[in-house]
Amino acid sequence: MAQQALGLIETIGYATAVSAADAALKAANVRLEAVERVIGVGGMLGVTVHFAGDVAAVQSAVEAGKLEASRVGTLVSAHVLPRAHQEVALKVLSRFEAAKTLPTEEGGPTLEAATDRDGSAVSGTEKADGKSKMTEENGQERPTLEKKQRPNPLKPPAEDT
Repeated sequence: MAQQALGLIETIGYATAVSAADAALKAANVRLEAVERVIGVGGMLGVTVHFAGDVAAVQSAVEAGKLEASRVGTLVSAHVLPRAHQEVALKVLSRFEAAKTLPTEEGGPTLEAATDRDGSAVSGTEKADGKSKMTEENGQERPTLEKKQRPNPLKPPAEDT
């Protein structure tokens, strides 16, 4: 990402962040790199939207996103790193690289990758039998729990005949 700008818009609330991202992407030719959610002080949902692209485009996008975020909800901060150092860009965005579409084994459909609660990247793959499994970045299968069917408390139990 050398000689590329990195833009950040930090908001309170997911709807505010989505509105800011939409306005930013409509205003300039930038890439939406990531949407980062963090539970902050007082239980508020802080959302940071990350953009990348040419310096002028990212500056325009962040300005448009700031205006929209302020109109819709609460804008916490916004900043443009004009020529983000490669190490900064890699460290900031590396945790989101797993969000790209990953191919599945055996040529099956592709699924989006996810991040687990502990922040480690996991990706879902669909097996030929239709069941899915979760794998870690290193390819090792992650154990999954089977969901138990819970009885509906509002429905009387079925009588055996």
